[in-house]
Amino acid sequence: MVKIGDIELNDFPLLLAPMEDVSDPPFRALCKEQGADVVYTEFISSEGLIRDAAKSRKKLDIYEKERPVGIQIFGANLESMLRTVEIVEQSNPDIIDINFGCPVKKVVSKGAGAGILKDIDLMVSLTKAMVKHTNLPITVKTRLGWDESSIKIVEVAERLQDVGCAAISIHGRTRAQMYKGSANWAPIAEVKNNSRMHIPVFGNGDVNTPEKAMEMRDKFGLDGAMIGRASIGNPWFFKQVKHFFETGEHLPEITIADRVEMAKRHLQLEIDWKESEIVGVMETRRHYTNYFKGIPHFKEYRLKMVTSDSAQDVFNVFEEVLQKFA
Repeated sequence: MVKIGDIELNDFPLLLAPMEDVSDPPFRALCKEQGADVVYTEFISSEGLIRDAAKSRKKLDIYEKERPVGIQIFGANLESMLRTVEIVEQSNPDIIDINFGCPVKKVVSKGAGAGILKDIDLMVSLTKAMVKHTNLPITVKTRLGWDESSIKIVEVAERLQDVGCAAISIHGRTRAQMYKGSANWAPIAEVKNNSRMHIPVFGNGDVNTPEKAMEMRDKFGLDGAMIGRASIGNPWFFKQVKHFFETGEHLPEITIADRVEMAKRHLQLEIDWKESEIVGVMETRRHYTNYFKGIPHFKEYRLKMVTSDSAQDVFNVFEEVLQKFA
């Protein structure tokens, strides 16, 4: 059994990674029903919450069916982060996660996300203060280091654990790599195999097949896998991994009918959550390429999906896809 604070999870849990513009409540709900053990919100700016920015506030929406659910926040200012904890607590999440790994320039330039990997002392002091400021478990998502010459993740993980971090998820790339090259899980295994470590150590990066998930579990000995890009347009991925673990076999390929049904549900959930047809339609567009990935001669239909502004038009395209390809 794996535990995050008092939250008990199965052996080798699968976690839905926090992804900007992806892991909103509709998508989290679909992943949860397909086997995700823990889901995380999109990352939320501490400064945005303090300013009461509508977009940041909306990201705090969580629902009972998602639990256990973590709200992820980012920032580099102690006072702002502590105030953010107080705001986040009002949404009653199960976990508060700190993003120390986002590599994008607009976040890093403010010293937040992966930018804090240049100042490990600040990273540790922020975590310590936040742990003391709440009764909720504080977890961390980070990267191996700023660049290849500054990888000290074993020491960093120890220090975070020592100040009360309840679990750590590590992406197997440096900030300098962004998302290029292959994720290196060996340093994550070093963290896990450190005799001083007793909190869960989750691996992240390039877990895009059931075999990769099994390798992370059996070869690298990690406590669980955090799934990101492999789940976009493919919430079935969690079920596929668990089936493979149990049977050693792959689930049958997802049918066209199943893909259409999931895309329809996703669109409707998005419209309902946003309380706006046009916003729901636009927010779901980024998923269609992956929902219908690998279907030959699909360009015409995909183009219609991502250029239609009305929900009915998109639903009509879904029906065309069923008639043409199912």
